[in-house]
Amino acid sequence: MKSLLLTLMPIALWAQITPPDYSNLPSYKSLKFAPLPELKIPQPTIFTLSNGMKVYLLEDHELPLVSGFALVRTGNLFDPPEKRGLADVTGAVIRAGGTKAKTGDQLDEELENIAASVESNIGENNATVSFSCLRENVAPVLASFHDVLTAPAFRQDKIDLTLTQYRSGIARRNDDPGGIATREFTSLVYGRDTSYGWNVEYETIDRIRRTDVVDFYSRYFFPKNISLAVYGDFSTADMKAKLETLFSGWNYERPPVPPFPSVDHKPEPGIFIADKADVTQTFFHAGHLGGLLKDKDYPVLQVAADILGSGFTSRLVQKVRTELGYAYEINGSWGAGFDHPGVFQIAGSTKSESTEETLRVVREQVELMRAKPVTDVELYTAKQTVLNGFVFLFDRPSKTLNRLLLYDYFGYPKDFIFQYQKAIAAVTKEDVLRVAKEYWKPENMTIVAVGNVKEFGKPLSALGLPIKPLDVTIPEPKKDTAKSDAASLEKGKALLRHVQVAVGGADKLAAVKDFTLAVDLTILAGGSNMKAKQRNSYVAPSNVRQEQELPFGKVIVFSDGKTGWIVGPQGNMPMPPPVLKQIQGATFRMFIPLLLSDGDVDRTVNYTGDGVLEISNTAGDIVKMKVDETTGLPLTETYQAATMGGPPALVVETFTDWRDVNGIKLPFHYVIEQGGKKFAEADVQEYKLNPGIHAEDLSKKP
Repeated sequence: MKSLLLTLMPIALWAQITPPDYSNLPSYKSLKFAPLPELKIPQPTIFTLSNGMKVYLLEDHELPLVSGFALVRTGNLFDPPEKRGLADVTGAVIRAGGTKAKTGDQLDEELENIAASVESNIGENNATVSFSCLRENVAPVLASFHDVLTAPAFRQDKIDLTLTQYRSGIARRNDDPGGIATREFTSLVYGRDTSYGWNVEYETIDRIRRTDVVDFYSRYFFPKNISLAVYGDFSTADMKAKLETLFSGWNYERPPVPPFPSVDHKPEPGIFIADKADVTQTFFHAGHLGGLLKDKDYPVLQVAADILGSGFTSRLVQKVRTELGYAYEINGSWGAGFDHPGVFQIAGSTKSESTEETLRVVREQVELMRAKPVTDVELYTAKQTVLNGFVFLFDRPSKTLNRLLLYDYFGYPKDFIFQYQKAIAAVTKEDVLRVAKEYWKPENMTIVAVGNVKEFGKPLSALGLPIKPLDVTIPEPKKDTAKSDAASLEKGKALLRHVQVAVGGADKLAAVKDFTLAVDLTILAGGSNMKAKQRNSYVAPSNVRQEQELPFGKVIVFSDGKTGWIVGPQGNMPMPPPVLKQIQGATFRMFIPLLLSDGDVDRTVNYTGDGVLEISNTAGDIVKMKVDETTGLPLTETYQAATMGGPPALVVETFTDWRDVNGIKLPFHYVIEQGGKKFAEADVQEYKLNPGIHAEDLSKKP
């Protein structure tokens, strides 16, 4: 009872207190704020080193820090079409691959110990190599920055790691429905076959070699193609001398870099739908190409776009989200680039059942702004929002210097920001109406919707635009086979016959119609070893059953080569297409049937040199078998295989411990490497050849 009283007493006392009277307080609307201070941009010291590199120095003694970056005229817009992703990979490995003197890991440790950083990146239309450190560590950090910029080592292991990470990104790019909408909209607006709109695929990444990375770097990273900015706590004269000495030996030259590609894709109006049954809302983008920052009407378009869709007071938010309650989020913007058109777009997400209504209201709001002037309040609010945002463009010296460099990089006047600021202040309601009519083209809008089509309340065809389905399937990498001719094909068959004899003879192999094998597996997962037991059964020509005992439960898989099912701790389910593809590939590579490939009209056996047989089929499966040409026994099998939730990886199986089973030699131990790392080790406990099992035995569910 005591605890109850202690709880109630403060409440009782509070109830006796008279609340304060707030009725006489002034309204927030009466608050007055001083105008923003005049924008003043500090002027950096600008000069050119003897090797042709342009340098910007800006002192700032507020904190004992020094930072800087090299801005390089290049970008992924220069990617070769067949090797998309090359610039991004190069940008990552410039730093990660280390220098000739130090590996990337050694640089990591050295820089972390002194709270410093050196980073590299290549974006769409520029590359940067940057550094940051305490004033007291400028000398060693500048030395590391210099070495990374001028002499990266591009170590193969870091290239391989970056490519693996890129493949993982491709494999997961459909996990985010909002990301699908953004990606597909960009591709449609700029064109799928242009460097502004294409996607990086497994096939293009898999073509990238170290020589490509080195060549890309060598083409664009030279002094006359670089602007260097340094800002922070230093003496300008002292820093100038340091840089002259540091870069005096780097006089590498290349021809001038060509202009970035132009944007000339024609609009593709219509509604493009990606049906994604596992989502409960629709993600959408609607719009068309925008313009350039230097366009005379860009300031007016910024104000117009702010009224249409930027912030809580915008028309789209007030109508679609607040009043109608359709959208979870929505915004509109007029995109502009320094050197190529940006994108005018309205994007957001809405309830599945209100997809058609949301897109209809979006169109109506655009048309409304093209039909009559905005209100005085809307114009004032938008202009103040845009003008007040200038403060955050120049609130730090680093931002100031970065913007000045970009203006110079793209050929803009130094006072561009002041011209823009004055133009914003001069925008009128008549200007907003004029640009909305002139630049916003509802009839040219490309609309992308990603959602569960079955849950749409109304069909999107009711909007009166052509409907086109989007296929967002991630293309599998093409499996390139080695070149072949009559001689290599004949030599391949001859070597395979040598293997057949070595393991017991083609007749004995052909007599095996069914078999089982029991395997103990050790799987390397997350730095620890996971034990598993596996029993595999096969009935010719394509019936397989695999029973696995794993730490989290038992999993049974069956396939007849065309369909299948899975039974596990989560229940029963039909075999998903990706798993079926895995099973089909594993069936193709089964040891005994594989050694009889020379007698299968759907398979090709080719000799590629150094004791390697390449065996492929008409379904696109490929395996390379390394053979000891003296003994005739297979040593390894190499192939591409899908991974759990990730991209395809290169798998290498190594065979040892050959034993006789009913007159046929079979390997009892094998090691599996995946992506260049050991993944699993297997010991066969038992083989049974022709035990008399049938397809119907394998297909029985537990």
